[in-house]
Amino acid sequence: MKMIGRQVAAARVAKGYTQKQLAELVKVDEETVASIEQGRRRLMPNVAELLDFHLGLPGLLTVAALQMPATDVIPPWAEEFLDREREAIAISSYENQVMPGLLQTDAYADAVFRSCVPVLGEEEVAGRTTVRVRRREILRRKEPVMLSFVIWEPVLLLQLGGREVYREQLTHLRACSELPGVSLQIYPLEHSQHPSLDGPFVLLETRDHQRLAYMESQHGSHLTSEPNEVSIVERRYAMLRTQALNPAETRAEFDRLLGES
Repeated sequence: MKMIGRQVAAARVAKGYTQKQLAELVKVDEETVASIEQGRRRLMPNVAELLDFHLGLPGLLTVAALQMPATDVIPPWAEEFLDREREAIAISSYENQVMPGLLQTDAYADAVFRSCVPVLGEEEVAGRTTVRVRRREILRRKEPVMLSFVIWEPVLLLQLGGREVYREQLTHLRACSELPGVSLQIYPLEHSQHPSLDGPFVLLETRDHQRLAYMESQHGSHLTSEPNEVSIVERRYAMLRTQALNPAETRAEFDRLLGES
């Protein structure tokens, strides 16, 4: 990845482009170009094709991207997001499918990856689970992080992994809701409107107060600092928080669910 990144940088400089200018040509964020050049983000084949075209290369980057060894347990589109998440001073997360990654127990994370289709091998499940649970260190970082989570109620009704895994996960959520700097809210099913039907997302604020939005889809993701896109996601999150149960009501709901499980 570092070798390919240096090739991209060398070709860009030879053409006289800045990272921002090249990013605009290939329709990605400037941060994505910087991460590729630094070897922190895998070069995806579709981006490589555009780079080859605009940098006047005879398909060299496309060949490199297609031949990259598939050894990482982290999907390539998530690598930069995880880097930014580790350094963030504030994280806001909306989930409508599974528990937020930062709040998953070991057993729940394992159940998530065992639900993947196509099925993952044992080694890959173990590797991805290890990466997922390590993210929990953010909850107790020496430099406190402001953490806000909104979870749609159906996520709490899905007993992923079975009854014991489900109960352990609920107990963990209840404990996390008491941590300093952590806000947990449930968005109830009873509402007749929903401000984020497009899917889950995460908002990050970096140490230099840059604001980022991260959104996943079936086959990839989008990490952006573009002000208009980030603003739209921030407005959705503001509406979610306003209409969700408050933290005290959410803790009471966790207690009710634990009493029934």
